[in-house]
Amino acid sequence: MRIIEHVNEEVLEKAVKRAKERNIIIPTFKQQKNPGFIPETIKEKLKSINIRDVNPLNLFRITWKNNIKTGLFGDVNYIEFPAGFTGVKNRIIGLVGKYFPTGAHKVGAAFGCLVPRLVSGGFDPTTQKAVWPSTGNYCRGGAFDCALLACTAVAILPKEMSRERFEWLKSIGAEVIATPGSESNVKEIYDKCWEIKKTRPDHVIFNQFEEFGNSIWHYHNTGSAIEEVFERVKKDGSRLSAFVSATGSAGTIAAGDYLKRISPAVKVVASESLECPTILFNGFGAHQIEGIGDKHIPWIHNTRNTDMVVDIHDQQCMNLLRFFNEEKGKGYLGNEGFNSEFVDSLELLGISGIANLLASIKVSKYFEYDENDVVFTVLTDSADLYRSRIVEQKEKYGNYSEQLAEIDYRKDLLDVKTDYMKELNYYDKKSIHNFKYFTWIEQQGRTIEELNELWKPEFWEETYSQVSEWDEYIEEFNRRTGLLNNI
Repeated sequence: MRIIEHVNEEVLEKAVKRAKERNIIIPTFKQQKNPGFIPETIKEKLKSINIRDVNPLNLFRITWKNNIKTGLFGDVNYIEFPAGFTGVKNRIIGLVGKYFPTGAHKVGAAFGCLVPRLVSGGFDPTTQKAVWPSTGNYCRGGAFDCALLACTAVAILPKEMSRERFEWLKSIGAEVIATPGSESNVKEIYDKCWEIKKTRPDHVIFNQFEEFGNSIWHYHNTGSAIEEVFERVKKDGSRLSAFVSATGSAGTIAAGDYLKRISPAVKVVASESLECPTILFNGFGAHQIEGIGDKHIPWIHNTRNTDMVVDIHDQQCMNLLRFFNEEKGKGYLGNEGFNSEFVDSLELLGISGIANLLASIKVSKYFEYDENDVVFTVLTDSADLYRSRIVEQKEKYGNYSEQLAEIDYRKDLLDVKTDYMKELNYYDKKSIHNFKYFTWIEQQGRTIEELNELWKPEFWEETYSQVSEWDEYIEEFNRRTGLLNNI
């Protein structure tokens, strides 16, 4: 699947002119993966720029390696959860998404979708609008990227998503379209996209569920970040045993494809809400694990590389969201012997991050992992995006108490069972792949031939191999603006 098939020189010239006028320098994927390649002159300027600022140089902060203490770069941000906390023998490590410019890693996925077209003349920032259909963080990432790249953003997300999402999108100047329902109502988002395609020819849809730039960014950046952390923390006998990711748009789980290349025995695990068990039971329903999307299989999900599905009860996640953030919960953990630094770090888990942690624990128990096994997962965003949900839980269930804290800790964390999960054989994976038919061919205009291509390993190898070519286009774009010479 080639993202850049040809260069539209007329449009490209307009994009270069716009970038030159707005002082936009675009980082390469190589620089986002390894900020050591970023010019020192840019790093010097970043020292005086807040990571949340709408400044084009913050494109260079779309990386797992932002150092919040220095304002520059360091090692990959991650948390290791103590065995006494998880109740399992093996190590569980979560990459931290909060320290991306928008507070969530989806800003990288959006970059991977927009930039290759921008630097090849496939998108005109002077006349076209970029549409970001999403269940939350992706449209936030797309709106931020657009603000930095001097493009106009249109965000589409369900009206029942958290208040914080809508407030932030409006603050950054994005046009916001709220569709019916909650995070499970992806079809309603698609319907709005079709309406826009038919009525607004100047709008370009960047659908995260079918845009390979999403999975390509995670393959190279998230996959290599996990590899780097594993190399740093491993001990004699350590095994890279599993990678757990909520399916969502299937961008993040593409990091598992990278990990299978370097460690073929690794288990790639998809987590989802039990209230909407799409992969587990071909099921449907609404739930509270915001931002993961449901009731269909994303086009960009390489199901052949998914080894297990694990479903998590959404109320467990809401209980633990309170437990990790309410003072009574923090106090309880302190009394259990966990140091304050670790307890405070639990605010780095948003609702889907909590679901990924629970799925990691279930996987660890299922495979009977021991001290040599290391399980990785991703903490997409943080509790900062869900403070209103904590208030709603308080209004619904009352004040949080030490008694509730103990119940939540024992029942929802330590006593996690190995129920509602399935190890996938070849035909299970093929069945999940075939389920794409009903969304993508019957509803979204894809073809049987395209669907069959997605089952071939060679398709994914070619798709993931495009990044070096994209970097060449980015470097040429920057050369034409001439801004690197003047910074």
